[in-house]
Order: sequence, then C-alpha cells, then structure tokens
Amino acid sequence: MISKNTTPVNEFDPELWSRLRSSLDRAEREGVPKIAAFDADNTLWDSDAGETFFEWQVHHANLPGLPSDPWAHYKELKKPDPRVGYVWLAQISAGQKLSQVREWAKQCLKQHSPWPVYASQKALIAELHSRGYEVFIVTASIKWAVEPFASLVGVDYDHVLGIETKVVDGVVTDEPVLPMTWREGKAAGLLSRTGGVRPVLVSGNTYGDTAMLETATHAPLAVCTQDQPSGLFDEETKLWVEAKSRGWLTHAFRKRD
Repeated sequence: MISKNTTPVNEFDPELWSRLRSSLDRAEREGVPKIAAFDADNTLWDSDAGETFFEWQVHHANLPGLPSDPWAHYKELKKPDPRVGYVWLAQISAGQKLSQVREWAKQCLKQHSPWPVYASQKALIAELHSRGYEVFIVTASIKWAVEPFASLVGVDYDHVLGIETKVVDGVVTDEPVLPMTWREGKAAGLLSRTGGVRPVLVSGNTYGDTAMLETATHAPLAVCTQDQPSGLFDEETKLWVEAKSRGWLTHAFRKRD
C-alpha cells in the first residue's frame, strides 16, 4: 500500500557513506565476488509495491473468481502462515499471460508515479553497479508486481527474486515456485541464484530479513522507516535491536523518539 506517513525522510549521512564505501573497498581488496542484495518494500521505497499492485488488480484487471472482499480474504489466508496469503496474490493471476500481468504492473506504477524511492538506496545501487556488482532485489511480494518498480532503482527484471507461481507456455499457473522468498526463504532463494556465493552487502528493514542479512560478508545494512507504533514498527524495531547488538550498519529513514 502507499505510505501515508508525512514525516520527512532522512537520507544517508556522510558517516554512513564512508562506512559503506570502506566495506566495499575492503571486499574489493579481498577479491570476493561482487554481489549485493536488497529487500524491496520499505527498504528501497516508502511503500508496499506488492499490495499496491494487488489493489490495482482488484479494481482494474477484472480477474475471475475473486472473493467478494479480496482484502479480507487475503488477511485471513495470512493468519496461519503468511506464505499462503503471499502466494495467493500470484495465484489470482492464474490463466493470464505473464506478458499481460507484467503490463498491468507497469500500468500500476504509472498510476502511482512518482513512486517514493529512497534516494540514498538508489544512489547506493548505482555505486554498486559502477563497481561491477550484480545487484538483486529479494522480496516477499510478487516478483511480477515488483519488477517495474525495481527499474526505478536500476535493477532489471531478471534480478528480482520474489514470490511467484510457475509459468507454462507463457501462462501463469497456480503452482508455487520454491523456495518462497519469505524470511529464511529470502536467503535460500538468493543463495540458490548465486550458486551459494554470499553477497558482500545486504539491506533490509524487518526482522524477517535477518536470515538474508546474515549472509552478508562485509556490509549488512538494517534500515527502519516507521516512526509510529503501527504497521511494521514492531518488526523493524526487532531488527534494529538485533542489528545494533551485532554491530551491523544501521540507518533510520525516519528518526524515532
């Protein structure tokens, strides 16, 4: 969903940039593979692209078989296991051509432009690319929903890893692709894609990103975006405390009291 938080965003300060570049320089001297990974929603931008696309589909895609209250159904599915709800957001497109779903996602982004990208994260990805890094976005949102939003920070479709169902002859099915990129599945999905090679830098914003942050060899970067006790506040707080205890890099896009 689109963030309604009107508190101004704080971008990276010179000290954090210095620490990030020092970590990247050290990794380069050590000759490790140049790989980096980012969570998407509330890590790269101040909104939830996956749920924004779901809302767009409900109102514009004329998908057959949706329940009378799609949002209530989605929330119920998430209660026993969030993965059930997340994969359902892909399954509602079953029977559609993938090309059509991707076109819908582009239309969704166009309708919600300008999208609230964090300028610091966009600049960090640009610097990583300039250093020769392969940069992935690993999200628990639907891959196809996030793809056009990823292009705003310079990441192509092939480097977006997210929840998806199998595509057969260009048509979306309802069969989940494993592992699902949620919590520990984010780390598993990333390492499967890199052939087990750990990334130099990883950034995420909630406790569910911990396993992926643990894969970072040089620069785990935990960010937080919420300054009020609602929504993701508790999950961000848990990661913040964990990150501080481990000496990870941290940044608050919105200062807390």
